[in-house]
Amino acid sequence: MPNRLATETSPYLLQHADNPVDWYAWGEEALRRARQEDKPIFLSIGYAACHWCHVMEHESFEDPAVAAVMNELFINIKADREERPDLDDIYMKAVVAITGHGGWPMSVFLTPAGVPFYGGTYYPPVPRGGMPAFADVLRAIAAAWRDRREEIERSGAGLLDILRRGEGHGAPAAALSAGTLDAALAGLERQYDLAHGGWGGAPKFPQPMTIEFLLRMHARTGQRSALTMAASTLTKMARGGIYDQLGGGFHRYATDAIWLVPHFEKMLYDNAQLARVYLHAWQVQGDRFFRRIAEETLDYILREMTHTAGGFYSSQDADSEGEEGKFFVWTAEELREILGSDAALFSEAYGVTERGNFEGKNILHLAQEPEVLADRHSLHVDEVVRRLKAARRTLFLRREGRVRPGLDDKVLAAWNGMTLAAFADAARILDRPAYRVAAERNAAFMLEAMQTPDGRLLRAWRAGTARLNAYLEDYAGVVDGLLALYEATFDARWFVEAQRLADVMIARYRDPAGGFFDTSDDHEALAVRPKGIQDNATPSGNALAATVLLRLAALTGEGTYRDLAEGALRLAQPLLAQYPTAFAQWLSAHDFALTRTREIAIVGDPDAPDTRALLNVVRAGYRPHQVVALGRPGEQQRVPLMAGRAPLDGHATAFVCENFACKLPVTNPEALKAQLV
Repeated sequence: MPNRLATETSPYLLQHADNPVDWYAWGEEALRRARQEDKPIFLSIGYAACHWCHVMEHESFEDPAVAAVMNELFINIKADREERPDLDDIYMKAVVAITGHGGWPMSVFLTPAGVPFYGGTYYPPVPRGGMPAFADVLRAIAAAWRDRREEIERSGAGLLDILRRGEGHGAPAAALSAGTLDAALAGLERQYDLAHGGWGGAPKFPQPMTIEFLLRMHARTGQRSALTMAASTLTKMARGGIYDQLGGGFHRYATDAIWLVPHFEKMLYDNAQLARVYLHAWQVQGDRFFRRIAEETLDYILREMTHTAGGFYSSQDADSEGEEGKFFVWTAEELREILGSDAALFSEAYGVTERGNFEGKNILHLAQEPEVLADRHSLHVDEVVRRLKAARRTLFLRREGRVRPGLDDKVLAAWNGMTLAAFADAARILDRPAYRVAAERNAAFMLEAMQTPDGRLLRAWRAGTARLNAYLEDYAGVVDGLLALYEATFDARWFVEAQRLADVMIARYRDPAGGFFDTSDDHEALAVRPKGIQDNATPSGNALAATVLLRLAALTGEGTYRDLAEGALRLAQPLLAQYPTAFAQWLSAHDFALTRTREIAIVGDPDAPDTRALLNVVRAGYRPHQVVALGRPGEQQRVPLMAGRAPLDGHATAFVCENFACKLPVTNPEALKAQLV
């Protein structure tokens, strides 16, 4: 019989609905039973696309004997880390404090009050690789709870102290300094992998926030090393197996240092951030390869990760038919059968061999440039490009007939905000109507389907049901997306909604000591009230809040927004130079705060040629240190930057300001260019 998880909406929890484990979702019912029966809690946290989560489920949670031990000795709770980032943050910090490392599946043991006292990650069904068997761990923890209660409670109290100290409470603040940005850049240069791009060794993760910071530093200072690191890393990632060479989009990370063998899951947040930074790199360098990767990644999201109502799905699994990567890999024999005479050329281009590079099969990666192949085979380069493009299309269509990886089709507000920003930027930069439509539909969907009647955001939506109180990252992410959409369309509705949600964020999440809590002031009571400041695969809520408040300050002239942003930045300042890849979104916000921001107001009909000519100037190239507002003459202006603006002599007119001190208005594109130099 299905367990209690059968009534949940999370695909991850539903994957466990037929386990013989007496699972609860996190909530008062489970906590109350733990208190009543004086039993410890076993909390298992994971997510739908997690390969090792599937392994532990199959080995242990589907085993009736293991489930019987769990049901007898513990109250068992299963949580989706993507729906409950608050629980994931609190208890992951506890696991790291206990073991020195973390990951998923996360396995945490709690007192009935929810206080952690022991934990780990994956446990095998039998002793293996120095790890104890899961059932043995369960029995040992239960015996300790029975026989050494005082010791466990002291341990839990000590962990709580560590968690509270680690949440940013009372961290020493420091004044904002451009020296921090320079020191962070120097640190990134020291850590940079000159041979393969990126930072660190295996496993190697994409670092879109770090690359965005490097592009900003190049724009701010002209330092060539920043652009070189950014462009080289973007090129090597897109040529590697971490990028889906047939269908577009990036896998989660590379298991090696050379971007070849990925962990095959695809996450919405990775692809949203990477598409955006590839777009910005194209603006900087004009390299059409970067533009192609951005477009292919966004087209992948539209094709495979978009609900008909406009929301974007969360992830695709690494596994299909029970095998990791099976959907994506090929044998040389398959290619000969499918591509015929073009198989040899394609195999040279994409590194295909008889031996393979992954368990006897081939992960496609760009091994040779078309120019090299053209010279080697005495072909015109255009002919090589045409044949390779046709071969990719043929293989993509054949791959569509395979069993697809599992899809986590829940819609998360924070991740959708990131994706909204990417599509809005693409609509503005590339002038592609399909991207504008996708962005507008997504924004409308979130504002209509993912809010309470009183205008509070909800975290997750699936199958027509929105639920769970939103987190700081949800508000900050959606505001970021709405502001990007406003600058792509100049529809004041999006600005008004962004400002309204930012004001809710301030009212409900602000910490008077500086920065913001991750949970609202009316959120359920947890072991601690989390206040994370470190960026991970996604920006921390605090870093993104600082980013959007600085942009709102520039668009409104409202000093409170800037004061709150700078308060958060001062909180994080001591850490930025020391750990640049862990605080890269903070570094971009810091850069924006310290650079003279241009506030550009344009009065004119957005469809008129003279207005378009001015817009073409302000939209040319990569301009991360400006905000732009536009309003029709004679209309009520809802964006404060537009207040009091009127056209000169009936012509579209631009006003360029810095800190709301403005230059003379201009109507000529060349004069506008001169003011923006």
